[in-house]
Amino acid sequence: MKLFELTLPPWYSNAVVRHITFGILVGFTLSVTSTSISSYWRSRRLQSISQEQQKSRPIELRSNEVVYGVTGLIGNTPLVRIDSLSDALGVEILGKAEFLNPGGSVKDRVALRIIEDAERRGLLHPHTGSRIFEGTVGSTGISIATIAKARGYDTTIIMPDDVALEKVNALQALGAGVQRVRPASIVDKKQYVNIARRAAIEFGRSDIGKGLEEAHKSHELHTGSASVVVTTTSSHVSAEGSTDDPLDEDLLSKPRGFFADQFENRSNFEAHYDGTGPEIWRQTNSHVDAFVSGAGTGGTIAGIGRFLKSMDEEVQVVLADPEGSGLYNKVKHGVLYDRREAEGTKRRHQVDTVVEGIGINRMTNNIDLAIPIIDDAFRITDVEAVAMSRYLVQNDGLFLGSSSACNLVACIKFVKKRGWRDGQTLVTILCDSGNRHYSKFWNDDYLRKANIPVDRSIIDDLIAQPAGSGV
Repeated sequence: MKLFELTLPPWYSNAVVRHITFGILVGFTLSVTSTSISSYWRSRRLQSISQEQQKSRPIELRSNEVVYGVTGLIGNTPLVRIDSLSDALGVEILGKAEFLNPGGSVKDRVALRIIEDAERRGLLHPHTGSRIFEGTVGSTGISIATIAKARGYDTTIIMPDDVALEKVNALQALGAGVQRVRPASIVDKKQYVNIARRAAIEFGRSDIGKGLEEAHKSHELHTGSASVVVTTTSSHVSAEGSTDDPLDEDLLSKPRGFFADQFENRSNFEAHYDGTGPEIWRQTNSHVDAFVSGAGTGGTIAGIGRFLKSMDEEVQVVLADPEGSGLYNKVKHGVLYDRREAEGTKRRHQVDTVVEGIGINRMTNNIDLAIPIIDDAFRITDVEAVAMSRYLVQNDGLFLGSSSACNLVACIKFVKKRGWRDGQTLVTILCDSGNRHYSKFWNDDYLRKANIPVDRSIIDDLIAQPAGSGV
């Protein structure tokens, strides 16, 4: 008797076994073949794309394409892959190279839109001796000064006296009037933004040395906006303020004072909603998984973030917030506050960080537009930002400013938190280059005195963190 004899059903025969075995072999062979063919063609396609990219210029030059003036150079900046970070993390980290704008930063877009909107509404008229006033930590002022010269305006920039000296030198080289003031809170009349607003109002006053009747006239024009201030030196004004009259030659031709107010002016938001956002969407072939940005006025993250979410509501909008700024806590806890504000150890204003251009401790119109669409936020330390800047030079040959470095640190932290490593696409802003930061952020002696170490291995450690970690 056979102990392990297997009794087969009567319908089961050697022919059935052969047919089943043959079917399995055919199916397996077809599966392997189709997979191999698919892999082969995918490999050929990637090789072809790689070869084409190596042959072509970074920016394609087309025939019969001439831009008019310096403003024609603004926008349509390349989207550059950050190879070192993308390869290390298994995702696509793409930087919008805004430092290639003629004024050297993303703020060129904002300055141009503010001036164009003012001209469109009849608030500014070129070549009339009119002057644009703005309170800024530097980049917006440089952009305004650049465009103002091309459009026929003068510029006065009010800025804190603790910003990098390179920005002051650039403004003066562009012919701007520069007034440096002590850092102060926005509630202080001597805060740089408040001084700029008051200077625009004073520009239109003509009552000094004149009669009492003239002194009671208002030289402010009705703008329809609480944030935009326009004054005129024309005598054709009334006590309640005046409306621009296209038939009043005196009113149209006399110099005006214009307060740009990037923090509250909606043109800031619209420059990115109508311009930068659509550019990113086209450049990524309509595929963005996350947008990462810092916020100074809020216009960039609000404009681009809202546009991308209007195209795909699944796009994640991520805030990179430097030390001393309260926006991180606003996103995470609903309170605009940072612990450093209570310690009395501030190194600088507007927020306590070596990073310039992003971070704020008050709500603005443009921040109000941003907060509802921000999905996550990361606090970026000065040490991390400095490390990233040196890491990028060493590994990618990219010489970037402090806010760009913050954005890229936040990219790593978000990728690690999400556990992404399957080619997801993150886009961020490379706001400006390092050439505006020699005296501080790129000055090792300054950093040493501020007790900020320079150690790019910190970025290697961040990259090495396990997926899902709260880096």
